[in-house]
Amino acid sequence: MYFISLLTLGFLVVSCGNSSEETQIQLPTIDTAVRYGNKNFTLPALSPNAREEAIKWSVYEDFENEITQINGSNIEALLSSTERLVQFSDSLIKTVPPTLNEQAISSRLLVTKTRANLLHQEIRLSRLDSLAIETKIEQLNQATKNLIVRINEKFTKQSIDLERKDDEEAELKKQKKFQDSVFQVELRDRDN
Repeated sequence: MYFISLLTLGFLVVSCGNSSEETQIQLPTIDTAVRYGNKNFTLPALSPNAREEAIKWSVYEDFENEITQINGSNIEALLSSTERLVQFSDSLIKTVPPTLNEQAISSRLLVTKTRANLLHQEIRLSRLDSLAIETKIEQLNQATKNLIVRINEKFTKQSIDLERKDDEEAELKKQKKFQDSVFQVELRDRDN
C-alpha cells in the first residue's frame, strides 16, 4: 500500500512537471504589415477665421495631425496614436476657446472624443478584429469632419451676421440722410 501511494505521488509530480512545459502561453503575433484606415483621407480645411481661432486652441493642431496620421497606419502606430488622440480629445473639450464655446461644437467634440476612445479600446483588445478597427477609424474620421464643418459654419454664420449688421447700419444711415434732406427741403419751402 505504501509502495502504491509512493508510485502515484511520483506519477503526479512527473505529470505536473510535464504539463507546465507543455502549456506555455502563445502570444498572438501582430502583423505590422497590415495598414488601417484610408491613406488618402484628408480633413476639410478650416476657413481662415476658423484657422486663426484654432491656432489659439493649441491642442487642436496636434489633434488634427494625429487624426490624419492614423489613416494608413499599422497596429503598432495605432496603439500609440490612439492613446495620444484620447488625451488630445480630452484636452480639446476642457480648453474650448470662448468664441467656440457653444452647444453644437461641444456636442461634436464629445462625439469625437467618444469615437477616439472606442477606437483605442478596440485596438487594445487581445483579439484584433480588422473590420471593427476599420469601422471605428472611419467613424472617428467622420466625427472629426463633422466637428470641422460645424466650426466653419459658426464662422460663416458669424461673418454673415456681421455683414447683415453692416448692411442694416448703412441702410439706417441712408434713411436718416434722406429724412434729413426731406426735412431741409420742407424748412426751405416753409421759409419761402
